[in-house]
Amino acid sequence: MQPHMFRLLSRGAEQAAGFKLMQQLRPHLSDLESFTMQLDRQAYHGYRLWGLWQGDQLAGLIGFRELENLIYGRFIYVDDLIVDPAMRQSGLGALLLDKVREEARLRGCAHLVLDTGLHMALAQRFYYRAGLLARGMHFVQPLQATQESAHA
Repeated sequence: MQPHMFRLLSRGAEQAAGFKLMQQLRPHLSDLESFTMQLDRQAYHGYRLWGLWQGDQLAGLIGFRELENLIYGRFIYVDDLIVDPAMRQSGLGALLLDKVREEARLRGCAHLVLDTGLHMALAQRFYYRAGLLARGMHFVQPLQATQESAHA
């Protein structure tokens, strides 16, 4: 097995590979240009998208940002987590979460927080096994008629 390497996705081929993988998690993403523009907007607000590489193949992605609120204090919020379907059940998802936990501790954050869809039973099992606990429910109300309410 080849060693794993984490790095921020850079422009060009890395973001193109990231787009293909992210589309599996976020099928509403329509094209690479829109994806890279969205990444730029989110990066302005602190979003970081790390890739987990196995050799020259992108095996997984984790997108996160540091936030602060009255509930958790300073915390890391994981927006996106995906492992290539051909590489699931190999511990890569746990490696991605561990990397972000490490980043959270280095930044002095008290918690790691994420949401997952109620329909995603396998993801929920993974998160429980990874030590995360369900502490609430996430409510959404679309405010524009063009928004899809299915985005998780």
